[in-house]
Amino acid sequence: MLALPHLNRTLVMGILNVTPDSFSDGGDHDTPESAIEYGLKLLDEGADIVDVGGESTRPGASRPTVNVELERVLEVIAALTKARGVVSVDTQRAQVAQAAVAAGAVLVNDVSGGRADPDMLSVVADLGVGFVVQHWRGPSDQMDQLARYDDVVSQVRRELADQVDLALRAGIAEDNLILDPGLGFSKNSEQNWALLNNLDAFAELGCPLLVGASRKRFLGELLEEGSQPRPPKQRDDATLALTVLLAERGVWGVRTHSVRAQRDAIEVVGRMGGSHCAAFR
Repeated sequence: MLALPHLNRTLVMGILNVTPDSFSDGGDHDTPESAIEYGLKLLDEGADIVDVGGESTRPGASRPTVNVELERVLEVIAALTKARGVVSVDTQRAQVAQAAVAAGAVLVNDVSGGRADPDMLSVVADLGVGFVVQHWRGPSDQMDQLARYDDVVSQVRRELADQVDLALRAGIAEDNLILDPGLGFSKNSEQNWALLNNLDAFAELGCPLLVGASRKRFLGELLEEGSQPRPPKQRDDATLALTVLLAERGVWGVRTHSVRAQRDAIEVVGRMGGSHCAAFR
């Protein structure tokens, strides 16, 4: 099995949502043909990993059936793998993860960190692939009500640490684990900013860090015009600014909609002297 990439720079995970209802690009690539074409474009632009997902996790989203999710992602994963792309699958279902790895995926990016499906951790352990442990408190139709913390940084860190322990006990190799603080998942804007300003709190957990901030609501609220948040596709410049800061901090990877701009910015960071800290790689 291909080892997880560890580079001397922050890597770029390109987002490929094969869905009709994702918050920013739902319907843009909702057929296998259009998704494959877009995935190849992401690879051409320099994506280190293409993250293929068949289920929207925007707040309030309803879940597709397992069969629908499989139909959305498997052909796309197989085609991108054939083109020598490194592919991850964005899924909360063990059945989808297993089929996706058989189709060529080398990383399972589970927004629930293994909590949504009781079989996920054992299946990933058996597969021997990488696994993203994201902080998660509940499904999309409940997440906004669960954004209650006394201290968001310490509580997210503790809850992530608990999930790491469960993953290790299930047999997933420590070298295959990546952490994601789960920006926007059961967090409001202020809580997201608190996590971003305290990423050092996660270094002690000893795993690489993936940050998914691209086009998210807290950026739209930061840039609101009048009382209206900036629309998702107009948040790429703010996302890029955040990527520069994250690359300077030495995070393992960023998950993004705009691959070429992110790669360019990360190259500039490297040329200016690289990251100040490599604790998240």
